Amino acid sequence: MPQAIAHRGYKVAFPENTMGAFKGAVEVGAHAIETDLHLSKDGVVVLSHDATLKRCFGLDQKIADCDWSYLSTLKTVREPQQNMPRLSDLLEYLAQPGLESIWVLLDIKVDDDGHDLLTRVAATLASVPTPRPWKERIILGGWNDTYLSLVRSILPGFPLALIGFSPLYASRFLSQPDVHFNMLQKTLVGPIGRRFIKSVRKSGRSLFLWTVNDEEWMEWSIRKESDGVITDDPKLFLEVCKRYTEAGESRKREVALVSGKGRRAWRMVNLYAGAFCLQVIAFVLMVFFSGRLTRMGKRKGERL
Repeated sequence: MPQAIAHRGYKVAFPENTMGAFKGAVEVGAHAIETDLHLSKDGVVVLSHDATLKRCFGLDQKIADCDWSYLSTLKTVREPQQNMPRLSDLLEYLAQPGLESIWVLLDIKVDDDGHDLLTRVAATLASVPTPRPWKERIILGGWNDTYLSLVRSILPGFPLALIGFSPLYASRFLSQPDVHFNMLQKTLVGPIGRRFIKSVRKSGRSLFLWTVNDEEWMEWSIRKESDGVITDDPKLFLEVCKRYTEAGESRKREVALVSGKGRRAWRMVNLYAGAFCLQVIAFVLMVFFSGRLTRMGKRKGERL
């Protein structure tokens, strides 16, 4: 059964990427937390998806232009209001007794200088003691080979994951035996995705799927035997897993597209149509931006 990975924490119940969201995810049973890394002006690793403060904190400023002393005073726009956490805050929480099994999937954002960001991440990891080594609890995700190479250089021995939305592009990394895969779930629906999943399985790598919030796609992810499902609602996903396990083969037959339940079948048609449209968009983006995706971080990676 796939593990429940809380996308930016327990996002449906708390402001994303906050300690409230992370603690809430653990409390409802999530196996892991997915979060995003950025660097403040004075070199503090903070947890935020966006490079700016606009969406979550209502301020038209870049994180990279602000010192931590200022960022630490901000409150989220969304209730219940929360502060922006540092990576060290999350690590100190997870280092507590009883939480040793919780692991973290980190998204290395490309807005920052990769070398500087990962150097600070390494220092932060070294500064927080844990009874179970962080190398066994953290997977570092990058969007291209340059960032994955930076991780190998600065944080040797840590597990790696390619974050991607194109199985065609991701297939290039099957030749790298230390790379796992963190893929946009809807781009794996259909024959191309099916072949990619089969190749990942054959290679013995882990496959994580994002961002899965519909129960039907949760069930699809279970049937595909993914290793982890990244979701805004880990509580719902765990409930779906429980129902799926209890129902057994009869449930598997029910969720098939050819199911006789008209309303469900029509919803599945809509979901698959949406997935197909997303794949078309992903393909177009891949055609036009594949070169840029490959080059991202090249200037920053010249230090290697």
